[in-house]
Amino acid sequence: MKAFLKFLVGMGVAVASSGAFAQVAWKPVKTVELVVGVAAGGAVDISARLVQRVWKNQGLLDNVVVVNKPGGGNTVSWAYMSQQTGDAHYVLVQAPNLLTNKIHGITKLTYSDFTPLCLMFEEFMAVSVRADSPIKTGKDLIARLKKDPSSLSIGIASAVGNHIHTAIAKPLKEAGVDIKKLKIVAFKSSGDSMVALLGGHIDVVSSSTPNALAHLRTGKTHILAVSSAKRFGGDLAQIPTWPEQGIRGDFSSWRGLLGPRGIAPAQVAYWEGTCAKLSEADEWNKALAHEFWVGRYLNGADTARYWEAQYTEYKEILGAIGLAKE
Repeated sequence: MKAFLKFLVGMGVAVASSGAFAQVAWKPVKTVELVVGVAAGGAVDISARLVQRVWKNQGLLDNVVVVNKPGGGNTVSWAYMSQQTGDAHYVLVQAPNLLTNKIHGITKLTYSDFTPLCLMFEEFMAVSVRADSPIKTGKDLIARLKKDPSSLSIGIASAVGNHIHTAIAKPLKEAGVDIKKLKIVAFKSSGDSMVALLGGHIDVVSSSTPNALAHLRTGKTHILAVSSAKRFGGDLAQIPTWPEQGIRGDFSSWRGLLGPRGIAPAQVAYWEGTCAKLSEADEWNKALAHEFWVGRYLNGADTARYWEAQYTEYKEILGAIGLAKE
C-alpha cells in the first residue's frame, strides 16, 4: 500500500509538472487564421501577408492563412473575432481604426475587448503638393491655413477622422490652425488622392510615405513634411520632419496583433515570443525599410498601454475636429 501511495504521489507530481510545462510550451495545434478587416490588396492585408511569409520563411509558423473579413470599417472582422473567445488560433492584424471607430461612435468595441498580443511596426505619413505649388514647406502650408483654413483642399484616404486625416490635423492644430474649418476630401485610396493632386483637382494630400514616394521619385510632387520624429534616409533624406520645422507634429500609425478575449497566459506568451522573433529577422526588417515602416516590437501588456495613450491622443485631436462622439 505504501508503495502504491508513493506511486500515486509520484504520478501526481509528474502530472502537475506536465501541466505546468504544457502551459509554458503551448503552440498551435491547428491552422492559424490571420484575420484582416480589409479586402486583399489593402495596406493592412499587405502587412498581414508579409507577416505570414516571414513566419514561414523563418520556420516560426507554417500552418497560417490570411483570412479577409472586409466590411463595415473593420466591424465585420471584429464581430468574427468576438465569436472566437478563448481560441488563440485566431489572430487579428489591426491598425488604429480599432481606436478611432469607437471615438466616432461607429462601434462600442476597442482593443480592450480583445487580447493585445504585440505591436509590430509604425507607419508615418507625408504631406504632398504638386511640384509647381507655391507652397514649399510645412511652414508655408501653416501660414496659408492660419489665414484661411478652407483656402486649400486636402485629400485623404479613405475616411474622415482616420489616421491619415489625424496625421495632418495634429501639426496644423499644434500650429494654431482652426482644423474644424479645413476642406477635407476623402478618396477611396491614397492612389486616387494622389491622382487628383496631379490633375490639379485638390491642393494637398496626406498619405502614407510609400504612396507619396512613388510620385516624388517622378519629380511631379514635393513632400512638405513627414510625421516621424527623426528624418528618414534614402529617397526621403531631403524631406524634413514636422519637428524639424518647429511643429509638434510627430505622429504614427501602426500594425499590431490581437487575439480573442479569454485566451490563456501561455497562449499570449507564445504569440509574444513569435512576434519578438519576427522583429529580429533580417527579412522582416529589410521589408519594413523598403516601405519606410519602422519596426517597434512591444509585448502584449506594453502594447495595451501604448494603445491607451494613443486612444487619448486620437480623442483629443478628433474632438478638436468635431468628430468625437463619446
